[in-house]
Amino acid sequence: MRTYEEFNQYVERIENLKEVMGVLHWDQEVMMPEGGVNARAMQFSVLSAMRHELIVDERLGELIEEMPGEVDEENESIYREIKRLHERSRLVPTELIKELSQLTSRSFPIWVEAKRKSDFKHFEKTLQLLIEKKCEMARCIDGDADPYEILIQDYEPYLSLSSIEEILVNLKDSLVPLIKKIREEGEDIKETLEGDFGLQDQKYLSEDVLNLIGYDWSRGRLDTSPHPFSMGNVFDARITTRFEERNFVDGLLSTIHEFGHALYTLSLPSEHYGTPLCGDMGMIIHESQSRFWENHIGKSLAFWEEILPIIELRFPKMKFGNPEKVYRMVNRVKLDNSIRVNADELTYHLHIIIRYEIESALIRGELQVSEIPSVWNEKMEKYLGITPENDSTGCLQDIHWSHGSFGYFPTYSVGSVLAAQINHHIEQDVGDIGELIRKGDYQYLKNWLGENIHSHGGKYTTSELIKRATGEDIKIDYFVEYINRKYSELYRI
Repeated sequence: MRTYEEFNQYVERIENLKEVMGVLHWDQEVMMPEGGVNARAMQFSVLSAMRHELIVDERLGELIEEMPGEVDEENESIYREIKRLHERSRLVPTELIKELSQLTSRSFPIWVEAKRKSDFKHFEKTLQLLIEKKCEMARCIDGDADPYEILIQDYEPYLSLSSIEEILVNLKDSLVPLIKKIREEGEDIKETLEGDFGLQDQKYLSEDVLNLIGYDWSRGRLDTSPHPFSMGNVFDARITTRFEERNFVDGLLSTIHEFGHALYTLSLPSEHYGTPLCGDMGMIIHESQSRFWENHIGKSLAFWEEILPIIELRFPKMKFGNPEKVYRMVNRVKLDNSIRVNADELTYHLHIIIRYEIESALIRGELQVSEIPSVWNEKMEKYLGITPENDSTGCLQDIHWSHGSFGYFPTYSVGSVLAAQINHHIEQDVGDIGELIRKGDYQYLKNWLGENIHSHGGKYTTSELIKRATGEDIKIDYFVEYINRKYSELYRI
């Protein structure tokens, strides 16, 4: 057992260093003064190097070799994940990790400024460096493999790129004709929910809704940031959102989306904190949770029936109409929208496909960084029939590339597919989820997700977890059925 005790000491330090860097990341995006960038970059560099050196330590490698006979069923997943992390990381030099860490820390404020100025040129050189360093890392891991497949494994280590790409192709094939039919035959939903909505009142509304669905404020908080995100652990899972004065819906739905992430994090097995067993199973599972709450709960008729009185109290001067009318406006297909986070359930995935096609071409050397604005606009016109007004509403709108997160975008769409599958199986057990919402019974949903997904933490691989939760492999059929039913009713086609 001494071997296992020593192994656990490594695991604890590796996991807690990750948590420390998470808090520093949150601080940089939410509270840190602009002048702190250089110091923060150095802090990230030191911490990431420390963590990397622990992961690749020869003694940890020896322990991994010695341990198989000591690993019981409960701890098998911890051993599996640390072994995978060690074998992948030892191929990457510590110096490269330090360089990447510094670069991503410094790139965030450069991206923020470029977005503010709507000037891609301001970010271009930094993005080029990020791509070069990420490609270098991919070559270190496997110089013969598709570099994009290597990078996507940082976000989804167990589903193959080919299976992910198959889902994206099927999504496009399903969505394009439906959107075309809505455009040509659908009953026009002309009204919108735009108006004058104070930012502080919007924050209060988000807090009201988080109270309603059961966010644990003793282990979380709500802040604003340039791009909504969630971070943390089972004891401290924070969320951020952003608000626009003319539109309260997108900020509210972003809050609900991030709540889905936080709920997953807060429901992990706390007794295993400091190990991968108290961690999530990749970003596809994570995004399935956020997209379930955002779309299947937050955009449902039952939900808007419940929250409309709360909204009217916060914005008494606004005339919203009946819940069904508001529901139709909330779910309107935004054929003229260029912003991904403000997109509807249908066009959203074409936004994702555009980003996937661009970033995979960048990583594979098939596209130059300088070409991004023009290619972005061409693809927006091709897939969505619109051209962004400027770089800020076009190729600079997302934070992900400033973090070096190449390979993250596909997890949103695959997560949405899984969310529909989860929704189907919950309704198999309980019937119409809308009835639970009308009763204010969110606990059943949280219990189902907790029992079938959250409580397992990192115990099972992605495919194993999906099969345990739903009884089958991930499949697109439920999503296609869901969107066709919902939007045929909405647009009366």
